[in-house]
Amino acid sequence: MKQKKYLVWVSVVVITIIIFYSFQGGESTASYIEKIEKEREETGNFMRNDQDSPFQNGLEFKGLSYYPPDPKYKIKAHFTPSEKKSVVTLATSDQKERKYLIYGHATFQLNGKENKLLILEVANQPFKGTLLLAFGDATSAIETYGAGRYLDVEHKNGRTIELDFNLAYNPYCAYSSEFSCPLPPQENLLEIPIEAGEKDYAF
Repeated sequence: MKQKKYLVWVSVVVITIIIFYSFQGGESTASYIEKIEKEREETGNFMRNDQDSPFQNGLEFKGLSYYPPDPKYKIKAHFTPSEKKSVVTLATSDQKERKYLIYGHATFQLNGKENKLLILEVANQPFKGTLLLAFGDATSAIETYGAGRYLDVEHKNGRTIELDFNLAYNPYCAYSSEFSCPLPPQENLLEIPIEAGEKDYAF
């Protein structure tokens, strides 16, 4: 009888967990890692085969290197919108300049430290309205590209914004000096290591 009650209790707990995740839109760690690995595989195929790849100019593609996917680097940050979309100018890898609009700031806790990152908005076509998060961290020029990495972000209003650093990637100038890439603003140079996403390219 006790065993029967135990089995009923276990069944109730399992069903409750399933219902909880179905409403929360949660995913298991295994499915999350699988999704990240699939995206990395698709990126590798693009770099190797697509005519728009930075490696279609004669460079040999040796494959991209990544940190293992780590769910702790998928962060729901607090978002503070910019009251006024003022213009900010970023230096580029080829000593030029590029202008962006200040979209807002993302604030989050990681490794015992509060971090604040500036999110910019592309002002010109063809990518007008796209959000740019360019950042550097304690791994830059050691394990990751010295001039910083990028993270694609989306924001649908509200006071939170997702930052998944497992999807952090190198700008094209990490592979070839033929490209012009905006450098991270000074305030986006984090003191902590972000051991997630793409590592420096090994030539």
